[in-house]
Amino acid sequence: MTSDSLARPASQSAPPTSAPSTRRIMSLDVIRGVVMILMALDHVRVFSGVPAGGPTPGVFFTRWMTNFVAPAFVFLAGTGAFLYGRRVGSRRDLARFLAIRGAWLVLLELTFLRVAWTFNFDYSHYVLAGVIWMLGWCMILLAGLLWLPTPALAAVGLIIIAGHNVMDLVAPVNGDWALSTGVTWLWQILYFGGPVQLGAEGSLAVLYSIVPWIGVMAAGYAFGQVMEWPPERRRRFCFQLGGGAVLLFLVLRVADVYGDPRHWANAPVWHGMPAPLRFLATSKYPASLLFLLMTLGPMVLAIPLLEKARGKAADVLATYGRVPLFFYLLHIPLIHALALVVSFAREGSVNPWLFLNHPMMVPPAPDGYTWSLPLLYLMTAVAVVILYIPCRWFARLKNSRRLPWLSFL
Repeated sequence: MTSDSLARPASQSAPPTSAPSTRRIMSLDVIRGVVMILMALDHVRVFSGVPAGGPTPGVFFTRWMTNFVAPAFVFLAGTGAFLYGRRVGSRRDLARFLAIRGAWLVLLELTFLRVAWTFNFDYSHYVLAGVIWMLGWCMILLAGLLWLPTPALAAVGLIIIAGHNVMDLVAPVNGDWALSTGVTWLWQILYFGGPVQLGAEGSLAVLYSIVPWIGVMAAGYAFGQVMEWPPERRRRFCFQLGGGAVLLFLVLRVADVYGDPRHWANAPVWHGMPAPLRFLATSKYPASLLFLLMTLGPMVLAIPLLEKARGKAADVLATYGRVPLFFYLLHIPLIHALALVVSFAREGSVNPWLFLNHPMMVPPAPDGYTWSLPLLYLMTAVAVVILYIPCRWFARLKNSRRLPWLSFL
């Protein structure tokens, strides 16, 4: 073992084989599986023309449920990196893996996924920097941060999560202040998001900025150590951490002074939304402290509750959760293709709107195009069912074959 080896208790010198360890992995896989399905729902919504939130509870909660996707995806990517590091043993090897995989994710976002989202090759006007782009850059940054002691890395993550909304006090969230710095593009990539000009006409559409997500991934990496604790200590900590996050969300939301101060209680009704919906309508771009408390808290609470998950439903969810990137790469072109089928079935032809620059720089759906919520949920179920067979095949392949390239999918 080299001097840069990851610290490992003597009792962890060999891969754990006890039942509790299996349950811990199972709980994370089940959560990731739920996240994959919710993600599919949100992305079907993109092609359905249903708005991202709205005045009715049905539309609002269709979008609100999917808010749990990105936080869980990024947090558990950090946890997965920690657990992978336990297997490889060396920080140097883990850093190399994260840097290469991060660069691979950025490349996938700019190429395959860009085309899958749009079904066009109009790169001169639109390049997407979505969640996979953000995950890639966060992994590259984590490759440098993981040389810190784990408690210090946890502190960095929590400081970024809790402190980044100080920007609300420095500059408007829309980023106007950044225009005077001369590096507006960098501020947009790091924090504010939005279109970054590339030449005279093109733009990089930054949907997910780096901050605060690098903090979420760093905190998730540190949380990986919690997964090695004895079961009772781990469960107790998860209940305390998750419950504390939910309680802090409620306190800060009622106080409405920091973390996402939108003055929800006294503001005019946004698009006709009643007060309970406004209470839950937190900022995702960039993700506010309250958005992350509202989503990460319940996710952490779910971990001990799902440790003993068994049965067919748990197995199906875990299957999706074991191959999250593979699922992601397949589901975008699949749901886009299904949207073409639905459009042809309803209109007799494929609506040209489906070939525009989704999901970010696209006009509202044409009159009469928008799907009903039952149709949206039906097509989500169709997509998820179709994906089960390939996901099960790939999960078995990864489990049976130790080929290096499989770790990048």
